[in-house]
Amino acid sequence: MRTSSATLPAKSPGDTEGGWRERPWWPWLMRFLKVAFFVAVTWLIVTHARTIEWGDVINTLRERSLWALWPAILLVLVSHGLYGCFDLLGRYLVGHALRVWQVISVTMISYAFNLNLGSLVGGVAFRYRLYSRLGLDANTITRVVATSMLTNWLGYMLVAGLLFWFRPLSLPPSWKIDTVQLHWLGVPLVSVVLAYLVLCAVRGGKTLSWRGHDMQLPSLPFGLLQLVMSSANWMVMGVVIFFLLEQKIAYVDVLSVLLIAAIAGVITHVPAGLGVIEAVFVALLSHRVPANELLAGLLLYRTLYYFIPLGLATIAYLLMEAGAKSSSMQANPHQSSASGGH
Repeated sequence: MRTSSATLPAKSPGDTEGGWRERPWWPWLMRFLKVAFFVAVTWLIVTHARTIEWGDVINTLRERSLWALWPAILLVLVSHGLYGCFDLLGRYLVGHALRVWQVISVTMISYAFNLNLGSLVGGVAFRYRLYSRLGLDANTITRVVATSMLTNWLGYMLVAGLLFWFRPLSLPPSWKIDTVQLHWLGVPLVSVVLAYLVLCAVRGGKTLSWRGHDMQLPSLPFGLLQLVMSSANWMVMGVVIFFLLEQKIAYVDVLSVLLIAAIAGVITHVPAGLGVIEAVFVALLSHRVPANELLAGLLLYRTLYYFIPLGLATIAYLLMEAGAKSSSMQANPHQSSASGGH
């Protein structure tokens, strides 16, 4: 049966995403945004690199035996690999078709940039950039990123809540929060986690709407898996610092200080928490271990957990961009030749 085009409603160019793309300024806008993104990332990397005392990094590495660093190096790989699986949870929940290795690659690259340049650039911008290059739409990417971020902070709240409640640290008098308040802070943190699990048990598999946004709640086993993966990652990060401080401080205390430093870094919005992590560790633990030993261990931690993964992630990101561009040119040979003839 043939339908007359006159019976179809008129559609303005801006009614759909395809309509915007048909406008003459759209390709120029996309080129400008891509260039702006690369310029911003390059500027952040260069600015970040200039804040690092590379001479101190090299001297500290020379003073430590490479053999003694192997446990920490392996644990760094475990932690980054474990975080790289967070987006697999989103893949399962959303049901997109990207391969497992693609998801893990995107997550690990984004995590390295997230650690060094902040969550807005690494956790969000790089994920959107890479996932969109791999064919995911914005809504799917948003759900994957939200699942990953929720997973990370659920584990944080569980581990921090239990530690603050059962073994709160003695905080300096100059701090705005004392030991008793830190102790009671554990209650709301664990309560949020328990509330999430109850919600998963009661409404798991159903879709909740909030301010026009739909969110599918996972099942209880899925929520428990989120907690196990994230909690394990935070605890492994604590073990890395525990080894790099040569086991001179109890592991639970190292982990508690790391958790306090992590939230302090988020509040201060300092990329990579530069200076924040060190300041918190020195303030809370310098009465047990000399400050220079603490700083030496933390400098190694930054080198192994932050700086080296950033360098590797930068290379991997450039390779993924080059691969995506090559695939795009192969998929559109006529468009490439036409653009080359103008």
